[in-house]
Amino acid sequence: MNIVITGGSRGIGRALALKYASGGHRVFICARNRKTLAETARGINKKHRDSVEYFPAEISRRASAVKFALWLEDKNVIPDILVNNAGQFSPGSIYNEPDGTLEAMIGANLYSAYFITRALLPGMMRQRSGHIFNMCSIASLKAYDNGGAYSISKHALMGFSRNLREELKPYHIKVTAVYPGAVLTATWEGSGVKASRIMETGDIAAMIYASSFLSPQACVEELVIRPQLGDL
Repeated sequence: MNIVITGGSRGIGRALALKYASGGHRVFICARNRKTLAETARGINKKHRDSVEYFPAEISRRASAVKFALWLEDKNVIPDILVNNAGQFSPGSIYNEPDGTLEAMIGANLYSAYFITRALLPGMMRQRSGHIFNMCSIASLKAYDNGGAYSISKHALMGFSRNLREELKPYHIKVTAVYPGAVLTATWEGSGVKASRIMETGDIAAMIYASSFLSPQACVEELVIRPQLGDL
């Protein structure tokens, strides 16, 4: 299968790329940082030869998302699975976060998914199959202190996912909204929270991987994953 993962160079995206590559699938990743992206692909390909290809892209910008989609088209790749994982976290409250924070969060967490999904959907719709995973957040479900524009953007991504689910039913394309709690990624570096209190990136990758191999008749619409001791 062809697996397309945005934000695939680090964290959950990297764990997903490794998981699908280990299953023998062709994986195509994008991210903003060319160096980190290349290092990730090289590291996975050492274990699973020639399984991962990459393309540097800032998909919160429409033109860059289209370039990534055209790169895939040139390779005759129609995604069987698209994971909209690209995103960014910036803490703050609506009343005191810097000007421009909302625009940045909407771009990173909503536009990135919107632009690349629109670019890739025509092929998936012609194929009349596929599965789209949108990496939402617990912040999509419940507002929390210091969430600010980030929480707003993740609520918007939840709305995008739910709308997309209804639109794509006739085309046999599944849509899953993923709501992870705290996951051990760069976001938590220097927080002082013990690693044992936070979920591992592999936990999220394992659940997405399992959800992507159900029968055609079944769709996991929403996937909520929290640390065993609850949210932080």
